[in-house]
Amino acid sequence: MVTKVVDLRSDTVTKPTDAMRAAMAKADVDDDVLGADPTAQRFEAEMAAITGKEAALFVPSGTMANLISVLAHCDVRGSEVILGDASHIHVYENGGIATVGGVHPRTVPNNPDGTMDVDSIVAAIRNPDGALLYPTTRLICLENTHANCGGKCLSAEYTDKVGEIAKAHGLKLHIDGARIFNASVALGVPVHRLVKAADSVSVCLSKGLGAPVGSVIVGSRAFIDKAKILRKTLGGGMRQVGVLCAAAYVAVRDNVGKLADDHRKAKTLAEGLKRIKQFTVDSDSVETNMVFFDIVDPCISPHKLCQVLEQRNVLAMPASSKSVRFVIHYQISDSDVQYALTCVEKAVEELLKGVTKLEHLTNGTIKSSYGH
Repeated sequence: MVTKVVDLRSDTVTKPTDAMRAAMAKADVDDDVLGADPTAQRFEAEMAAITGKEAALFVPSGTMANLISVLAHCDVRGSEVILGDASHIHVYENGGIATVGGVHPRTVPNNPDGTMDVDSIVAAIRNPDGALLYPTTRLICLENTHANCGGKCLSAEYTDKVGEIAKAHGLKLHIDGARIFNASVALGVPVHRLVKAADSVSVCLSKGLGAPVGSVIVGSRAFIDKAKILRKTLGGGMRQVGVLCAAAYVAVRDNVGKLADDHRKAKTLAEGLKRIKQFTVDSDSVETNMVFFDIVDPCISPHKLCQVLEQRNVLAMPASSKSVRFVIHYQISDSDVQYALTCVEKAVEELLKGVTKLEHLTNGTIKSSYGH
């Protein structure tokens, strides 16, 4: 008998629905590297329309989407990109922009709401007169929603302001929009409006939207032409990719409407965690599908808490040495949320009593990266 597992590690853990599997089985496909896959073409056109851009390109992962985008804008080695010090590109993507592209990251502190101070962005732009000594600034990157800042949403007005700065200094603006649909639903603003100021956007399909694989990059036709070459260079050119695009199309069609419910459940989860005195939770700051909480009792560590939860079939990941992150997705029910809260309360009791025998568990909660 299969035991129910409540998997709160990330919104990347969803399984393909029956509708996705059926679409994959029936997909009309051809060789996408040769530009001939009809399902990929239709899906890319749909994503370009949704985001208000000229063209789109399907790629295997969000990390590759961001890397391609940065390399396309910073096509001269020694270029510099301005980005948040807690951004996914800077922290969790293997330093790829530097190791692969020779692009230098210049970080600006992220505020708790995921923004960077506009004045700090301006101050970080290199003066062209210093080209003998300094890298050349060519790009600014934003992240919406901002994962390390608790899934916070960047407003269209803030993004417009950064876009104006970029344009005034002859720079490009890229948005890591891995969860841009979450931001759109939470803010009540269409995706195309949130990314209007951006020259390029990456959109992850396998997070809250629930597709099994993939991301898309959107931008101008000229930008996508460059991106297509870089995708091939990086090994991301696939053949009958329409099989994956078919599932992604179903994900966008069926699951955007479920994101508001994810956000509601995350708020419920945060309110429940707030009642546990060994934790501190700012439930008012929960804007989308992520809940972060700090553990204030020295007898409990995130590592141990996640181990005990796993013994009860609740999966989670430490977010730091003092905090844990839970992520809601559409395959988490209201009853799953209540079960998770009950398990957290019991796990805290056990850890405080010191009666729990901790074993080495193998599902990945201990080894996992925090960057998903």
